[in-house]
Amino acid sequence: MTDPTIPVTEDELHAYVDNELPTERRGDVEAWLATHADDAERVQSWRAMAEALHARYDSIANEPVPQRLDLERLGREPRRWIYGTIAASFLAFAAGGGAGWLAHGAAATPSTFKSFTVDALDAYRLYVVEVRHPVEVPGSERTHLQQWLTKRCGWAVRAPELDATGLKLVGGRLLPGPTGPASFLMYESANGERFTIYTAKAMTEATQMRYTSRDNEGALFWADDGVGYVVSGTSDRERLTQVARLVYDQTEKPEKSGG
Repeated sequence: MTDPTIPVTEDELHAYVDNELPTERRGDVEAWLATHADDAERVQSWRAMAEALHARYDSIANEPVPQRLDLERLGREPRRWIYGTIAASFLAFAAGGGAGWLAHGAAATPSTFKSFTVDALDAYRLYVVEVRHPVEVPGSERTHLQQWLTKRCGWAVRAPELDATGLKLVGGRLLPGPTGPASFLMYESANGERFTIYTAKAMTEATQMRYTSRDNEGALFWADDGVGYVVSGTSDRERLTQVARLVYDQTEKPEKSGG
């Protein structure tokens, strides 16, 4: 054992959960948890969350990082796209909602829709399996996160409140987009269900909602004022729609009503 009087840090608690804590420190952490009920409860919840994520996503956790998500490409020339195949047909979204939701604009060109959904689903698959480092900036720093991504991306990036759908903001990160930077926000439910919001500059002004799915994942795409949005998550279309509607209400409509 090391010195048991040294306070246990949050990083050490995470390392303990992930079995990455040095052997000589484990006893100290276990002794700490025996006398600190709040930390013990947090550790238990993290373990439950990790087990839920592993059960759901272990099949994709070891897949290689797609080249299009290489952060070093952010400052380079816009890349030539090599598109992968998306399993489902690209459909105009037509389930539920009013006229403002469905008739949001003209249909996106196939290349715009495809590039956004491929990138967004790849990013979703890459980061949704992360337990300790799913984001760069945590959700507890929402204001800073929004300001940072807004400055780096060049448009107003908002992290919407999704409590009504049972989702809390995990945080966000900066990613490469089709022609520059993209913002990436992650949300999580109490049972480990995760959704992400990917936004980047789009070569289109406005589009109606469009849906696609791949394996057990689904995505809803739309664009407005030259910015494209993709909400990714479960392939349960009704659940995905519930989340996307709330994102849409908070990212699109406030700008229009405020003008």
